[in-house]
Amino acid sequence: MKKKLEELNLLDDFLFGTLISHPVYGERFARILIKTILNRDVKILKVVPQMNYYGQDTNRHGARLDVYIEEEDGVVQGDVQLSNIYDIEPNQNDDKISKEVLPRRVRFYRSVIDARSLQSGSDYNRLKNVIIIMLLPYDPFGYGRIMYTVRNKCIEEPEMEYEDGALNLFLYTKGKIGAISQELKELLQYLESTTWNNAVNEPLREVQSMVDKVKYDKEVSISYMKSYERDWMMRNEGKTEECAESIKDFLSDLSTIPENISKQIDSETDLDTLRRWLKLAAKSESIEEFIEKM
Repeated sequence: MKKKLEELNLLDDFLFGTLISHPVYGERFARILIKTILNRDVKILKVVPQMNYYGQDTNRHGARLDVYIEEEDGVVQGDVQLSNIYDIEPNQNDDKISKEVLPRRVRFYRSVIDARSLQSGSDYNRLKNVIIIMLLPYDPFGYGRIMYTVRNKCIEEPEMEYEDGALNLFLYTKGKIGAISQELKELLQYLESTTWNNAVNEPLREVQSMVDKVKYDKEVSISYMKSYERDWMMRNEGKTEECAESIKDFLSDLSTIPENISKQIDSETDLDTLRRWLKLAAKSESIEEFIEKM
């Protein structure tokens, strides 16, 4: 069942994305996250929310990044000013398949960011550092850790320095193993249960004030209703397609399906009708019987 807007926590995509993309509160929220998670103050920061990266053609996989944060830290190495890109995402998809593909999903996000961030003809030393931070209410790897820090390394010489600018952080809100700051522990608890009772320090109280204002904003409420409608339509579309295929599977065991009947089944959008046809297809002894009764 869909949550009410006022019931959302900051691990819910909609509330997190709405807050960090907010024209007034977004940058400050991003600064608090980066400061608490990475213990670094950001000098110059630009939030570009709801970045959509699509494949070069319609047959290639696309990526939707919930938030894209670019930092210019002011440090110059040679003639290059170093910079970081942050992709910070809550993820509550804890089913078996989603957990298994999580590392590959992160790898894909990074590859798309890298391809977009380096302009044609630029030297590779201008490729930006990319820090991907996943905020998770489930244990992604099963070791009970609060934080999993993943970098590339040499297998034969694990102590060998190999700095390619890539860093992945997986933060498990219920993790018990690992030493992190008290502020980060409090942030993770607050993200999972976003209430005044869990806003136990000044930055979190500041965030909670932002959350309250966002939740009771009329335009945000309308946007949430529209997002619910979009989600429902996508789920319903998936169910109708699956149901139509099941009907045709039953009928194909009986005989060749007439083209006009196949098109009628594919074009039907009412799920109740399709479910009725599915029961009928399962009971029919011939295509003709199904057509007569449908």
